[in-house]
Amino acid sequence: MTTPTAPDALHTTAGDLPLEEVQLSLEGRTWTILHTGAVISREQEVAFLRGENTTKRPYGIVLWPAAIALAHELASRELAGRRILELGAGTGLPGIVAASLGARVVQTDRQQLVLHVCRLNAERNGVTTIEHRLADWTAWEDAERYDLILGSDILYAEALHPHLRHIFETNLAPDGTVLLSDPFREPSVRLLETMESEGWRITMNKWTVGTTPPPRPVGVFALIRAVELTCP
Repeated sequence: MTTPTAPDALHTTAGDLPLEEVQLSLEGRTWTILHTGAVISREQEVAFLRGENTTKRPYGIVLWPAAIALAHELASRELAGRRILELGAGTGLPGIVAASLGARVVQTDRQQLVLHVCRLNAERNGVTTIEHRLADWTAWEDAERYDLILGSDILYAEALHPHLRHIFETNLAPDGTVLLSDPFREPSVRLLETMESEGWRITMNKWTVGTTPPPRPVGVFALIRAVELTCP
C-alpha cells in the first residue's frame, strides 16, 4: 500500500501551519496521523505552553500523549455497533480507531480547523463513517445518548468541569461508560475524586507513552454512573 503524501501546511487566515506526519502501530495495524507537532514528554509540554515554538500551533491539532494512550485502550476493546461521542476530538486518532472497529462515532470540537484535520486523518486511514460536528461544551445542544463518551486530555480547565459533567449526565446511556485519558493533571484528579465520592464507579488502566526516558504516564479512566436503588 502506498502511504499518502502529507500536505505541506494548513492554510488559515492566521497564516500557514506546517503539518507533520506520524505513523503509529496499534494492535497490528499502522495508523497515519497528520498534526502540527507532537508534544509527548513533560519537557516538550512545558516548552509548548510557554510559547516556545515558532509556528504558534493550536492546542487542538497537536498530537498529545493522552490521545495515543486512549487509542491504544480502544484498540483493545470490542466496539462493533457501539454509539460513541468524542469530545475535543483534536487530530481524531481515538475516534478513527473506534470507527475502524465498527463503532458509530460522532467526533466534536469547537474549532472548524480541528474538524478539518479530523476529516483529513480519517480519509488517510480509509475511515469514512465518522460524523463530524461543530460543538461548544458551554452551549451544548446534543440530546442523543451514547454507549461511550470519549475524551483525551479534556479535564485540564476547572471552569469547564460543570459543562463536561452536564454532558456526561445528559448524553451517557444508562449502561454506558465515559472513557477519559489524562496525564494525571491535578485539576483532572480532583474532578475524578469528586465524581467518585458522588457515586460514580471509576477504574483505571495506566499507559506509558514515548520512547525517550522517562516515558509519559497516562491514565485511562473508565467512569460508570451509579445506579439509584429503589425499594419495592
